[in-house]
Amino acid sequence: MGATSPQEIDALAADSRRRAEHAERELFARVQAIGSRFSRPALASSLSAEDMVLLDAIAATGAAIDVFAIDTGRLHAETLALVDAARARYGVAIEIVRPLAGRIEAYVREHGLNGFHDGVSQRYLCCAIRKVEPLGRALQGRDAWLTGQRRAHGPERAGLQAEERDAERGIAKFSPLAEWSDDALWSFVKRRDVPVNALYARGYASIGCEPCTRAIRSGEDPRAGRWWWEQGAAKECGLHLPGIRVEPVATSAQASSDAVTGLD
Repeated sequence: MGATSPQEIDALAADSRRRAEHAERELFARVQAIGSRFSRPALASSLSAEDMVLLDAIAATGAAIDVFAIDTGRLHAETLALVDAARARYGVAIEIVRPLAGRIEAYVREHGLNGFHDGVSQRYLCCAIRKVEPLGRALQGRDAWLTGQRRAHGPERAGLQAEERDAERGIAKFSPLAEWSDDALWSFVKRRDVPVNALYARGYASIGCEPCTRAIRSGEDPRAGRWWWEQGAAKECGLHLPGIRVEPVATSAQASSDAVTGLD
């Protein structure tokens, strides 16, 4: 087989550029359509590369989509640094939602600070308190939400649809990047200079709470660095798959005194 000619290289580069431009236009159209179709949609951002791409699209199109992020209290400093970076870059308000302090304290009293190492049920309960309940609270009154999920993330997400019905909450759920490959994602990031978590450059592929996330080794599944000590459990926290639930707390004096939510 002969070497690739300069003309063939140019043709391949042009084809790659066309595909990237098409993916960008399609994403922007999807985001704009969601913003127009619903009255109170929101992006639930984990500050992952995927969610930063969606934030970039929201800012670029001016779509009427709110953005919030859940600060679990155990995130990496590199993850938290993205909040200020994103606000400075895009000028978009990002609401910070935190878990209820009383429920964290009760969990720590019963299971210890790192009790999630003791069993899958303890881990799901920790995720429910730190992630799932705050999500439910943040989505109250919403009619649609967006996520950065992709089918390429692993077998649990292989059947992911770009638009679904969140039956639990009775609202629409969108994953605009559902069919995007890793190459498409990182091509967009590079092309538009999207700010991303510094941990990606250190071998992290899927980034959650600091004690539950590690860098992956060559050839490992992208989500192998999540809850790596568990055997056979789904690599999910319960935000997108049924798991242990904590009853959501409606906006009230109790919730406002127990949780901190704001634009800090």
